[in-house]
Amino acid sequence: MKHERPFVIYVLVPAFFFLVMFYLYPTAFNLVNSFTDLSLFGLKKGGEWVGFANYAELLTSDDFHHVLWNTAIWLTFVSVTVRIALGLLLALLLNSKVLVKYRLTSISRILLLVPWATPPLVAIVAWRWLLNPQLGEINQLLVWLGVVETPIAFLAEAAWVWPALITIMTWNTLPLVTLAFLASLQSLPADLVEAAEVDGAGKLQRLRYIILPHLMPAIVVMTLMSTFWTFNNFVYVWLTTAAGPGLYTNVMATEVYIKAFIDGRMGYSSAVGIAMATIMLIFGMVYLRVIAEREFKEVF
Repeated sequence: MKHERPFVIYVLVPAFFFLVMFYLYPTAFNLVNSFTDLSLFGLKKGGEWVGFANYAELLTSDDFHHVLWNTAIWLTFVSVTVRIALGLLLALLLNSKVLVKYRLTSISRILLLVPWATPPLVAIVAWRWLLNPQLGEINQLLVWLGVVETPIAFLAEAAWVWPALITIMTWNTLPLVTLAFLASLQSLPADLVEAAEVDGAGKLQRLRYIILPHLMPAIVVMTLMSTFWTFNNFVYVWLTTAAGPGLYTNVMATEVYIKAFIDGRMGYSSAVGIAMATIMLIFGMVYLRVIAEREFKEVF
């Protein structure tokens, strides 16, 4: 075994190199910049050391509190909750005997893959057109049905912009969650469900005491992964609303971009980025410790 160690080290060296270059070094560089007043317009000169001034401004800023609320509640909590709930419902539907009876299983699963196969940019462009107040099909349908009298500016009105954003994100990312739950459902022993039926358990009882406990590890994993993907997401918000109207939908990822490349405050932008990473690190540790560890212990 000893003679194999040099080979293992040589194999791992490239992976460690890329890990350092693309993760550890940028993180350390960003951390150092967060303690300076580095400006986009003075990169050659560099920034002067300001200590925790950027973090103090960040913590006391009402604008940042608004950004944090948008990111934690609207972008992450509401979006992930909707995704997990709809993913469970769709997985149960796709695994039901009704679709098998009418031979709709294959076509329904193929249709489910369409949103997943659509690149986010294409999905956003398509939905922006569908939600357009003048030419969008959704507004035309709502007016034709008499639901509204005048078209709704879904991406410009404060009352509608977040539901519209969450709809776009959910449509594009829901298939992955659904397929994960569907794969877990199909690993559920059929004889276990049949035994529950014989014992007189109804559909709701089977769902509560057999199906959901079996799905819990998948729910835990998909919730954690979806939270990480969503909390750090830049593409959907920026390409859909550009953090607007005004800065109403501004989130932490777009705040990093705005402060760095529009306001030119690279040091402050770095502090926001470090705050994002810290929040996700704390969330991941607490989530894995409190929820995931308990669920996986019960399974394994």
